[in-house]
Amino acid sequence: MTNSVARAGMTKPGKRERLADAAAKVFHEQGVEKTTIADIARAADVPVGNVYYYFKTKDQLVQAAIGAHERTGQEIIAALEQVGTPAERLKALVRGWVEQRELASRFGCAAGTLATELDKRADGLDQELAGVMRAFLDWIETQFTAMGRADARELAVALLASYQGISLLANTFRDPAMMEAEGHRLERWIDSLV
Repeated sequence: MTNSVARAGMTKPGKRERLADAAAKVFHEQGVEKTTIADIARAADVPVGNVYYYFKTKDQLVQAAIGAHERTGQEIIAALEQVGTPAERLKALVRGWVEQRELASRFGCAAGTLATELDKRADGLDQELAGVMRAFLDWIETQFTAMGRADARELAVALLASYQGISLLANTFRDPAMMEAEGHRLERWIDSLV
């Protein structure tokens, strides 16, 4: 997912939001286990001592990162809703994913890699992130439904699975061109469904 367009023109976020966004970014780049609270404070340009005012534990920062993913997803969906037809919205979504190909080839999908990491824990945060991803999947399904597709849920799963899969492959091979090629294929696929 990309949020560059969605956040354009917004005022500077407060410390809590900056910390949540920084946590999402640093967890994506380093993983939860390797990330320290100092790493997040540095990325947010906030003194380390101030972090504890907002978040007492690293798990609270993980939860805040999930909230940042949810906020970003909502912003992306709001921006995509401004695009013409459902098929055009889906293709714009794919183009947004492709725009992030360099980042994905270095670190994978931010939400997908976090989901994989949280799945190994028993604290329920994996289910919070699943809810965020489910909302995005539901939005994709809504677009296919609006295109008149009776198999909208299957198509939504296929589209999101294609993105997750190509993110993993682009990351594994450190090859952003793989994601670009898959993006073109997905756009043609969406056109074929209209």
